[in-house]
Amino acid sequence: MNLAPFKSVLALPGVRPLMLLMLFARIPPTAAGVTVTLHVVTTLDEGYAAAGSVGFATMIGLGLGSPLMGKLVDSKGLRITLMLSLLEGVFWVTAPLMDYYVLLVLAFANGLVAVPVMSIGRQALTAIVPEPQRRPAFSLDSISVELSFMVGPAAGVLIATKFSSGIALVSIGVAILVASAVLFVVNPVLVHEDEVAEGPPPKLREWLRGPMIAALIIPFGATMSLSGMEIASIASLEHAGKQAWLSLIFVVMCAASALGGLVYGGLKRAPGGLALLAIMSALLIPVGIGDGNVWLLALALVPANLACAPTIAASSEQIAKIAPPTARGLALGLQGSAFTFGVAAGQPLAGVAVDHSGPPLGFVVAGLAGLTIAGLGRVLSRQRQAVSATS
Repeated sequence: MNLAPFKSVLALPGVRPLMLLMLFARIPPTAAGVTVTLHVVTTLDEGYAAAGSVGFATMIGLGLGSPLMGKLVDSKGLRITLMLSLLEGVFWVTAPLMDYYVLLVLAFANGLVAVPVMSIGRQALTAIVPEPQRRPAFSLDSISVELSFMVGPAAGVLIATKFSSGIALVSIGVAILVASAVLFVVNPVLVHEDEVAEGPPPKLREWLRGPMIAALIIPFGATMSLSGMEIASIASLEHAGKQAWLSLIFVVMCAASALGGLVYGGLKRAPGGLALLAIMSALLIPVGIGDGNVWLLALALVPANLACAPTIAASSEQIAKIAPPTARGLALGLQGSAFTFGVAAGQPLAGVAVDHSGPPLGFVVAGLAGLTIAGLGRVLSRQRQAVSATS
């Protein structure tokens, strides 16, 4: 494993504090989903279907709001965008006082104005890391996201079970406000000093074509497959009465992804994002051989998850390279929407397969869905490139 590129990136001015700040800023949003579910089910006593509806409303709000917030970053700057974090923080702090239907409506509204901390981190990295070093930089960023998903949900569950779901929701709001305040003070640069960011942003049709569409297809297909994988894994252990081992399974997934990110970031030449998506998806198909067996399932999940962080990093690298400096926030916001809508599509797709024929089919469907998206991305990329080449 070649760690020299990572050391070189971390030695760049501003990279280490930015990484640490964004890791902290990303933890509270990752705790939100499971904490709201526990609040709706245990405190409001509304059931899992109702909790799922709040989660769905939030995802739709995030999916629609992410590019809008990214565009706001491009046009008005980071600090104006962060002012909206006051609304997000107020939502979480007051959420314990809401009844179910108010929570459902405001969860959607909160998703629309949620500060896009995932894309802000990538945009700031693009600004301070030279292009030749962005592969290890975005690999580290993907590993940071994995770490936030290891810490956030566990912290949310711990606070909700040890104290109350209301205290957990308030804690999320306070943490978001603190992280946003620190970001406001630091105000990281979002455009590289060598890039021209003056004048009006280019029209959407001038850059949202061929390679960019392919780059946005990648996170959609990746999260579609990964969310399906998670549903099938949960069902596999639940059917076998081994739900207590789910934490181990998720740790294995995150650890394998982080390891894959370390390997990918050290490569001088690496497969493209669509190829990595296809590899990851293909490796999901046989995971069902571990159905009901904790250790065999964990082992079977490792190969596919090794390709997870590299796939996301490749997408970010491609978007950062293609997007115009004055529209990079919008482009990364669209990437955020692709992540969100991929999850929204993957969970019910795998769920139907699991309900129909069991967890092994859920893994197969998740893998085939990812392969289909990878193929579609390849076709769209070729078609749009051919059109632009002849125009």
